[in-house]
Amino acid sequence: MPNHYVPADQRRKIGHITPSSNTVLEPLTALISRSLDDRVSHHFTRIKVEAITLEARHTDQFRPEAMVAAADLLGDAAVDAIIWNGTSGAWNGFDADREMCSLISEHTGAPCSTSTLAQLDVLAATGLRRCGLAVPYTDDVTARIIGVYEGAALQIVASANLGVSGNREMALVSEAAIRGLLRRADAPEAECLMLICTGVAGAHLVEEMEQELGKPIFDSVTVGLWKGLVLAGIEPHIDGWGSLLSGTARALTRSC
Repeated sequence: MPNHYVPADQRRKIGHITPSSNTVLEPLTALISRSLDDRVSHHFTRIKVEAITLEARHTDQFRPEAMVAAADLLGDAAVDAIIWNGTSGAWNGFDADREMCSLISEHTGAPCSTSTLAQLDVLAATGLRRCGLAVPYTDDVTARIIGVYEGAALQIVASANLGVSGNREMALVSEAAIRGLLRRADAPEAECLMLICTGVAGAHLVEEMEQELGKPIFDSVTVGLWKGLVLAGIEPHIDGWGSLLSGTARALTRSC
């Protein structure tokens, strides 16, 4: 079969801002959206991110001016939507992400969201409020994330974390560790699970673990892609990558 290139004016373009040390997001995004290659393309730029802690030198990695500078480069490519594909809003607060998106849209003219704000959109769309939280982060970052989500009138009924702070190390978390993390984050009262971190390779395990645990799992990489497709005007329907993209999350929830 010959290679088939789709000209730029015949596809929608999604721009992604990515942590500099993230080696998971780009290959997973390409794999998940492979069936849409004739309709959409993905374009990435990076900001400096070395570690995830609550120290000012690390929370400041996500300052608005750094994000806007990265988004301006994507704007040069005339992308149709921009996603901050990191989860800093989960501990820096939803308002920080909202402010960032407003500035990016003002500078580039493109609609903008983040993987964290997209999690809120997914929960609102499915009507789910009781969540299990699975993250690779340290105890203090995990506690901050719980506080941020519960401040939005959501309930974190169970949580599990791995104690990782180095961003490069996130990509080295094994499949077995991710499966165990999700199992520990589950609880009978949890309506869904959130796997929060775009640097952990869990998207390809979602469908398997949903079948095992019997409830939706919303992974940050998948959620960010879902929102980017929506903003770019592409129907986010992809089979084989879990209930969110297959459109069956509500049905899976009702079966619990």
